[in-house]
Amino acid sequence: MSQQEAEQSDKQKYEFKKVIEELKEFEGSGTQLVSIYIPEDRQISDVAQHVTQEHSEASNIKSKQTRTAVQDALTSIKDRLKYYDTYPPDNGMVIFSGAIDSGGGRTEMITRTLESPPQPIESFRYHCDSDFLTEPLEHMLEDQGLFGLVVLDRREANVGWLRGKRVEAVKSASSLVPGKQRKGGQSAQRFARLRLEAIDNFYQEVAGMADDLFVPKRHEMDGILVGGPSPTKDEFLDGDYLHHELQDLVLGKFDVSYTDESGLKDLVDAASDVLADHEVMKDKREMEEFFEELHDGERATYGFSQTRQNLMMGSVDRLLISEDLRQDVVVYDCNGKEEFETVGRRAETPDHECENGAEAEVKEREDAIDHLIEIAEQRGTETKFISTDFEKGEQLMTAFGGVAGILRYSTGV
Repeated sequence: MSQQEAEQSDKQKYEFKKVIEELKEFEGSGTQLVSIYIPEDRQISDVAQHVTQEHSEASNIKSKQTRTAVQDALTSIKDRLKYYDTYPPDNGMVIFSGAIDSGGGRTEMITRTLESPPQPIESFRYHCDSDFLTEPLEHMLEDQGLFGLVVLDRREANVGWLRGKRVEAVKSASSLVPGKQRKGGQSAQRFARLRLEAIDNFYQEVAGMADDLFVPKRHEMDGILVGGPSPTKDEFLDGDYLHHELQDLVLGKFDVSYTDESGLKDLVDAASDVLADHEVMKDKREMEEFFEELHDGERATYGFSQTRQNLMMGSVDRLLISEDLRQDVVVYDCNGKEEFETVGRRAETPDHECENGAEAEVKEREDAIDHLIEIAEQRGTETKFISTDFEKGEQLMTAFGGVAGILRYSTGV
């Protein structure tokens, strides 16, 4: 994945998270919130037909309020479907619609469409409840990384993928390695030689499966995990059976008892520490460089105001944003001069005192992350979302306001 694609992916994940967090707060007074998950290969006409059928069946709902709310939601969904041609966008789409409780006994109809999620939607789902169904999307957003998996002993082998949290078995092989007991009439020496040849052939077959699967994706992969009993996995790796570019991607070898498809899941469990470290390793490197510049250099900036100022100057090489940042920026007009304040997403827009004594007029209020990313994109600045799952990542949020940057050059700001 290129740097630009990675940035787009991070930005898209953030946009999805924002919508999901909003959806999770909504409640319906009855089972009237509709969620529809549509895979990319499901024809829009089929979905529209299903929605029409559900609309007809909803007429049997006893509660008039719930019946009306469900039918209104389904009508809204059907209207949204008209914007699409034969099939949904890549990876599918999800539509949420329903009458949410807006307080004081009132309801408000909302409809949200999320296109092209990070992972493909695997099956069509229609869900009607008092909450929107967001869990499948949340799991996709947790998904990070693409890892190759190999489990083998001298009897069988399985090769597959770990895509985020999803394990996919792809290829398997059974060996022709004879057992340790030789048959009558064979010399021990000859039997041992034949057995070693069979083991070597089997390892080559497993390596061939791995090469076929992994080599085309080697530039997108985050690593390879190998599992099995000792000494099998050691012999396999030490024998340089894998393609040399794949050998460099091996993150570790792990003791796994089973080598069927369930063994792939056991391998992921056994490698959980390595995977967790790998997921945040890139973030750790960014934060370590930031702290080095903060303590010993002059190319660090932090806080919304200073970082924004440096962004505007075009001096920020990498913009570091905490994944947990949930703030808005309010832009004020102070008699022709713009000033800014950040506020919590649910907080009221505060009164502002202009530095020049003018009366502040609110120009706009928008998501702080969107605001910063727009400037970064205009100035050719990379944006990195930083996890809070490690100490320095947490410090970015708690000590530096969730916003920092590594500069191209010192600005004194």
